[in-house]
Amino acid sequence: MPDWTMPLEGGCRCGRVRVRVSAPPLLTSACHCRGCQRMTASAFSLSIAVPDAGFAVTRGETELGGMHGEARHHFCGWCKTWMFSTVEALGPFVNLRAPVLDDRSWFRPYIEMWTAAKLPGVATGAPRSYPEFPAMEDFPAILADYRAWAGIAE
Repeated sequence: MPDWTMPLEGGCRCGRVRVRVSAPPLLTSACHCRGCQRMTASAFSLSIAVPDAGFAVTRGETELGGMHGEARHHFCGWCKTWMFSTVEALGPFVNLRAPVLDDRSWFRPYIEMWTAAKLPGVATGAPRSYPEFPAMEDFPAILADYRAWAGIAE
């Protein structure tokens, strides 16, 4: 992974909501599920899983959107940029949408998931690919492999 400098800063399209990442990512990903396709109006969503303690909204407030279920999707209330998601059942992390970062030049998805729903001709270059969501028991190895791939010290 290319070099980055912490903290990472980002914001919505209009700039009313700003975020800061102060901990290295746990994982980078591309999701091809129909929900992400519809919420981004694109082929997939790009995400950075960040530990809760390493993430902060530094300006403004978000509002919930999406399906209002177990996954809590946070949007800027003004410009409607999809900023991040949380899913309590998956653990204490924030799934930040990579495109909201000011400097995204370093971003590469390590895994892509829900490729069974992938649009024809779409390629992400992710080294690991899953037809659906990876099995929960696979995540410790996925996270360890990501750290090695990204050059993140334990």
